Order: sequence, then structure tokens, then C-alpha cells
Amino acid sequence: MDKDLVIGIDSSTSATKAIAWDVGGRLVGEGRATIPMSNPSPGRFEQKASDWWGSTTKALSQLLSQIDPNRVAGVSISNQRETFGIFHADGSPVRNAMVWLDERAISETEIFAEKFGSDKIRNISGKPVDVIVPINRMMWLQTHEPENFAAMECYADVHCFLTFKLCGEWVTSKASADPSGMLDMETGTWSKELLDAANIPLDFMPSLAAPGEVIGHVSDAAASETGLLAGTPLIAGGGDGQCAASGAGAVEASDAYMNLGTAVVAGVYAPRYGNAQAFRTEIAVSDSGYIYETALKAGTFLIDWFARELGGKSDEDMGATLKRLGEEASASPIGAGGIVLLPLWQGSMTPHWDAKARGVIAGMSGSTKRGDIYRALLEGLAMDQAYALEKAMAAMDGKLSKIIAIGGGTASKLLLQIVADTMDVPVYRAKVAEASVLGAAMCAAKGVGWFETLREASQAMASRDLTVTNPIPENVARYAQLRKIYDDLWPCVSEWNERLWSFANQPCPAAGD
Repeated sequence: MDKDLVIGIDSSTSATKAIAWDVGGRLVGEGRATIPMSNPSPGRFEQKASDWWGSTTKALSQLLSQIDPNRVAGVSISNQRETFGIFHADGSPVRNAMVWLDERAISETEIFAEKFGSDKIRNISGKPVDVIVPINRMMWLQTHEPENFAAMECYADVHCFLTFKLCGEWVTSKASADPSGMLDMETGTWSKELLDAANIPLDFMPSLAAPGEVIGHVSDAAASETGLLAGTPLIAGGGDGQCAASGAGAVEASDAYMNLGTAVVAGVYAPRYGNAQAFRTEIAVSDSGYIYETALKAGTFLIDWFARELGGKSDEDMGATLKRLGEEASASPIGAGGIVLLPLWQGSMTPHWDAKARGVIAGMSGSTKRGDIYRALLEGLAMDQAYALEKAMAAMDGKLSKIIAIGGGTASKLLLQIVADTMDVPVYRAKVAEASVLGAAMCAAKGVGWFETLREASQAMASRDLTVTNPIPENVARYAQLRKIYDDLWPCVSEWNERLWSFANQPCPAAGD
């Protein structure tokens, strides 16, 4: 039987998906399993590495009950980024892994930026100073859990750990390693300068491979646990954001992808290295080049929060609640009757890089309706990303031509129209539901020789089933006026927000004291 399928594995924050695709990018079978997460104290989020592997074996077993494993030419991995664990050499964990949502290292982040220099950090790693970057949590371990740091023999992101379980090698993709903040982005190697400054031994770090490069073969032990055939090639994939860009088909410098998921993550392909405070630079899941990426932690998370807390939603009627909110928001004018919402419920990544940032709703009056606030929420999501994407395009001396949108938020026609009007470009809705998994599968397809380049794989396998939302000229002009007001709001309140955050995080006296 011909090996006519490749498998993409996406180990995301909440679940692992394993999906088989053919050479035309058609989904042939899938399996999925959840990954639990713990929140041991405020601002701390952890997972067990054993759950990463357990969910992967379950997802693969489900998939391979639907297809003949003899058809599988190769496998590749997409992974949640900035999540990592520390391990003994045999793969046993020293402690629970820290998830990208974790904010315990705020102090270490600030101290390291002052010591090493925020511009120098960004120039080497492509990452503006932010608590999400794992190098800061590695320094937190040195200070708060020195015994665990001393016991560590291997640092591993999710891609690296799954590679170890599948083929026994501590190897990760360069496009999975670079979110760590420990890579020299121009050379694609671990930065000894950053590692030395953070007191992290280079020996702890895994080997690196380019996306689309064969990095090992499925072992007998992994085959028995997953249903894959022993000897099946494992090909380097990348971080889920970069994989999503390739999976969506955003491989030209004038195109952006936008994942309207739990977080809003968008990016543009850049042929050369560059960095700026308004975006973070990632290694592209491509033959060369980078992704200039913007990120807002509160995407559909904020939409769901609004529906739950202010929309009267119960678990049974989320769809009906969102439909009603969308209708109410559509009846509200551009600018929501004079309301601006800063969607910083989960802090700010791009463009302000402030983990202490919090959401703001400004301009409410006695005439404000619920639909006005919901419209302001959608407009805030769009305007936040518009600012950062404009900075990313300016760094390339380019102009955005279109956005390819993916993720659950694309179900909102109103949100897509607001994005198109705010950014004055057509927004194409890709119907592929799992762009990150497809991007990983493209890496596998290139690695096993189906295509000579990853660009060819993306062009052949990315969804062409697109619907378009075009900007409306009169709306574009109105949003240009609103943008000037929106862009000025955070600079006006950032210092005040810092004071409020400090007050809220002081120990409270007991009731009656």
C-alpha cells in the first residue's frame, strides 16, 4: 500500500489533536484527547508532562483506529508555545511543567531586563520583555526552587518532550525553541550570551532542527503505545502560531493570518530578521524567514467571559446568548455610542508588554446598553491588533494586502467586518478548522519528500475554500477617527493602572480588623 498520508500532532493548551491529511490537504481522520491544567495559586498554571504524552497516545490511537498505519509516511508536531518542563536525562520530570499563562516570574522579568538591557534582549531573541518568555521562569526556579534547578538535566518544550517519547532524542524544532527567549534569532542557535546572563548551562538545552527536517524515527516502545509503525519518520514542526500561518496559507510578505481563538494571535511573514517593541519575532515554519507576530491573550476568552458574566449565559445556551449579543451589537453604531474598551483582561502582550495591564471600559452613560458594550469589546479586539500589525508591516516597509482568519471567532460575521473595516483590507475566512495541525502536516509532507519546499507544501495543502469580507469605505473612514482615540487611551491610564494593580495585590486585612 502506498504511504499516502501524513499526520500532524498539535499539543495545545487544552487538548492534543492528531489528524491525518492527504497530499491535497484533505482531512482523512482525526483523534483528540484533553490535557488537564492546574492553577495551584493565583497567576500560576501548571501541567504534567505525562499528560502531554498520555493525550498524544490517546489521540493517535483514536486516529489509527480509523486508518491503516501502513499508509502513514511521516509525523510532525505543532505545540503550545512558552510552556516547558525540566527533566532528568531519562525523561522523568523534576517538577510540573509551567504553562504559558503563568505569571509567577514578573519580578525576575523586570530584574533581568534592567540587568541585561531590554533592547539587547529584544535584538538577540526577537522578544520584547514579557513575563511569558520561559527564560524568566528559569530564573524564577533558580531563586525559589534551587533544589529543582540543580536536579535538572534537560530543558524541554512540548515539542521536545514528545520527540523524546516518540524516538528517544532530546530534539526540538527551531520554530518551537525560539519562543523560549533563549535563541539567537539571526543564527538559529542557542544564545550563549543570554544563557550565561541567566546562569543557564548550555548543556541543559536540546538539539535544534529546522522545520521540515527529519529528526528521528518512532521507536518500538512508542509504536506499541500509539499504534504508529516503528520506524515511521518524525519530522520537526514548530510552534502552533507559526504552524497556523503556514496551515492558513499566509506565506507571502503582504499577507497576514489572524487566529481568533482563546487568544488573538496574528502575524505576517517576513523574509528577513527584524524586531520592534510592537511585535515579537518568531522563526517561520517555512524554508527560511520569520513571522512578525502580534498577540492578545484575551480573544474569544473575553467574548465567552462577557457572555457568561454579563449576557446571562448558562452552559446550555451559549450559542443563543452569543447570537443575541451579536444582534444587539449590530444595532449599535461604530464607536458603540461613545464607548471604548481596552481588551486587556489577561494583561497586554503586543504592543504594550505589560503583564499588570487590566481591561478598561470608558465612556459609559445612563444611555449605555449591553449591545454597546459588546460592540466596544469586538472593536477593542480589532483595534488592538490593527495597531501592532501596522507596526509589523512598517518594519518591512510593506503594506498589508489581506488577512486570512481562522479560529472560533470567525463564526462572528460582525467581528470579521469590524476587522476588515478597522484595517482596511479584505478578510478571508479559511474553513480549515485546524490550521496548526495542518501546518505540522505540511512539515511532514516536506520531510518525507512529497514537496521540495515548505512553501510548495503550503501552497498545495492550504485550504482554498475561503469566504471574503470586504471593508466598507465609509466604515473605514469612521474607524480611522476612532483609532486615534483608542490608541491614546492606554498611555493615559497606564500609570494609574500600575497604582491600582499594586493596591489590589497588597495583603488585605482580615474582616473586622
